[in-house]
Amino acid sequence: MTAASSSLIFSGVVPPVATPLSPDGTIDHVSLERLVERLIAEGVSGLFALGSTGETAYFTDDQRVELLTTIVKTNAGRVPIIAGAIELTAPRIVETARRLIAAGAQAIVTTAPLYTLNSAAEVADHFRTIAAAIDAPLWAYDVPVRVHAKLGIDLLVQLGAEGVIHGVKDSSGDDVSFRRLIAANIAAGRPLQLLTGHEVVVDAMALAGADGVVPGLANVEAAGYVRLWDAAQRGDWNEARAEQERINRVFDIVFQPRGLSGDATGVGAFKAAMHARGIIDHATMADTVQTLDHDAVSRIREILSAQGLLPVAVS
Repeated sequence: MTAASSSLIFSGVVPPVATPLSPDGTIDHVSLERLVERLIAEGVSGLFALGSTGETAYFTDDQRVELLTTIVKTNAGRVPIIAGAIELTAPRIVETARRLIAAGAQAIVTTAPLYTLNSAAEVADHFRTIAAAIDAPLWAYDVPVRVHAKLGIDLLVQLGAEGVIHGVKDSSGDDVSFRRLIAANIAAGRPLQLLTGHEVVVDAMALAGADGVVPGLANVEAAGYVRLWDAAQRGDWNEARAEQERINRVFDIVFQPRGLSGDATGVGAFKAAMHARGIIDHATMADTVQTLDHDAVSRIREILSAQGLLPVAVS
């Protein structure tokens, strides 16, 4: 790993890029380019490719490379890109990560092993094995709702102190644990960059000392998160809180779909809103994931309209 790559900073607003699809399920590269351009124009400081919001689990390795290639080309070096290498175990993650690095990812983020039953010591060696085998900074993705295992604070700080991982993307939803991780990281000399994925409490996490946020809702509107983060950096907590409250009213879109899976509900709401705003051409979901019904889409449009996010934005 080069000195430049090891010092790569991910902070501020780093949205997980959604994956626009055509009605036939193929990647809609035109909409993806439009989305990336919009995110950068609204002031984001990095891009997280191939995460949960990007529906990465539903795509083949070739499709993942195809997606990343378009994101990298459109970005044209303007902001750093971290890519998710989400696979079962270290050998498969290394293989995927190397392809993503070759396609332009500047850092890799991955989870604890999937499907396998591992001890904390084995999980630590999982990250050590991956870090030793790739030429890019490695991040840990703490998402127990999908992995069914929580990454421990001591483990993360130890791996950070060893230089194995450079940061953590926390999607645990456990704000007590994340607050304790921030404190432990400070006590250890800040070996880790810490990003929260809990997008409805970004103001509080910024106050606690988070380095940034990875908000799926930024695919619908990134500018609000940028304003929130900028206000927090200035110490203007009243403005940060007000912006967070406005964002949370927009976030109500995710509560409109009913009786669907977690993937269909959250990403489906984002895609319906992105389509309503003219950011993507279709709200197609990945293969096998159910689409939102007309009533849910109508309620989402009503929320967007009430917040001044309709009519459709001009690209």
